Amino acid sequence: MTAQTATAETFNYRHSPLPVRGGLAASQRRAWARLAEPGEWWPAAVRIAIAEETRAAPDCAFCIERKAALSPYAVTGAHTAATGLPEALVEVVHRIRTDPERLTRQFYDTALADGLSDAEFVETVAIVATVVAIDTFCDAMGLPRHALPAPVAGEPRRRRPAGAKDGLAWPPTVAPEDMTDAEAGMYEGLAAVNIHRALSLVPAEVVGFFDLDTEHYLPDALLRDFGTEHRALTHAQIEFLAARVSAINQCVY
Repeated sequence: MTAQTATAETFNYRHSPLPVRGGLAASQRRAWARLAEPGEWWPAAVRIAIAEETRAAPDCAFCIERKAALSPYAVTGAHTAATGLPEALVEVVHRIRTDPERLTRQFYDTALADGLSDAEFVETVAIVATVVAIDTFCDAMGLPRHALPAPVAGEPRRRRPAGAKDGLAWPPTVAPEDMTDAEAGMYEGLAAVNIHRALSLVPAEVVGFFDLDTEHYLPDALLRDFGTEHRALTHAQIEFLAARVSAINQCVY
């Protein structure tokens, strides 16, 4: 059975205890298929290994000890890695997955000093976020997590946006006015606010992640359409849950 066939079969949610919108399941299917393809900077095999480390990180003894410490730099040790990824990349994945509220510019600068490029860092963030989003959905529904797909052969494209600039975030980002034809459509359907620009050093990840995000949340065009309820939950209920989850996760956005 090919990875594509397995993906289509896995995301039908026939056995879900609650009905799952077709659009939501389809967005997850697209995200899982894209996870298995060569990215802009990482080969598909590395992307799948990053996904494996994302899942392994919460059980890493070093991560658990560091999370409990007053400062993540107060303890030393080695990660319980699930793959053969370089130590510097394992560190980035595990920290983003287990202790995101305490990430600092020092963390980012260290990752670059240890050999990651800024664009590889951004693509890694996008992979971790995609896997966590879909795994969390399955956990909340009481469903088994999806098996990771087989990596697709091919080489990364390695295209860097010409208009990427420093200043907005730790990595360079691309403002709408600085896009070239190569990034055309990156912000289609999006307001291009800071959260959308966060992954813009890797435009394909902006498109891919927010394809997933809008199905789990709301498309930008509907966010302030308060006269119509587009989901089973009302706008107020959605925002209450979003605020509560953000508080629990210490998200300061």
